[in-house]
Amino acid sequence: MRIALCNEVLAGMALQRQCEVAAALGYDGLEIAPFTLGDSPMAITSAEAAKIRAIVEASGLAVTGLHWLLVKPEGLSLTDPDAAVRGRTVEVMTRLTALCAELGGAVLVHGSPKQRQIGAGQTRGDALARLQDGLAQAALAAAKAGVTYCIEPLSRRETELVNTIAEAAELVRAIDHQSLRTMIDCSAAGLTETDPVASLIERWLPTGLIAHVQVNDPNRRGPGQGEMKFAPILAALTRCHYAGDIAVEPFDYVPDGPSVAAFSAGYLRGLREALA
Repeated sequence: MRIALCNEVLAGMALQRQCEVAAALGYDGLEIAPFTLGDSPMAITSAEAAKIRAIVEASGLAVTGLHWLLVKPEGLSLTDPDAAVRGRTVEVMTRLTALCAELGGAVLVHGSPKQRQIGAGQTRGDALARLQDGLAQAALAAAKAGVTYCIEPLSRRETELVNTIAEAAELVRAIDHQSLRTMIDCSAAGLTETDPVASLIERWLPTGLIAHVQVNDPNRRGPGQGEMKFAPILAALTRCHYAGDIAVEPFDYVPDGPSVAAFSAGYLRGLREALA
């Protein structure tokens, strides 16, 4: 079970320095937010992607995947009634699948709550149908690139559309494509689900629908900085023979990003070693 750091935690640093710090803290990889690389993934050429990958791998790390996919450019949405807006969004998602592969990553995590809202005058059914159509196109692009695209269940604080693993699983099953899966974000699950995260892992991992896990506390800080206990979570992943990565994704950096990255690495590595 590799431990990755979501790179926006160290976004105040140049990429090479992010890699040096993450490697020194004991991380195995970076999960990259594309908005930290530039104003649009459409502008990142394959040659530039190769250079980014080389910087990461020179530090002994791997790019494990991408997340926060639709922050830039502005104006994207999969649920907007305007077909042109949705078309531009799918174009960005398609480029992101190729970029993920070029960087050496395996999974893309589609959270992007602002880009999947139920707009004024829309029904939930309309928004969900548009989201499903966009994800189906992303699945085709992901298959071509050899990566997995994951729809992320998010808390109701962030979006009204796809809040639980069961809702995400229903969407994945409806699209029925091997390159589309869902994932578990511990913070969102802790805020939304009725069962503990360890129980969710035991229930859903054997279905084959879970392709990724992000670790964070419901208080939006790093793992171990709140009430959620991560020893049972890592134990459940181990029992279920989880073969993917776990990515540290805090949102509230207390006291600061580098300190959260350091604490989270030490905490998770200790739990992982205890299970070895």
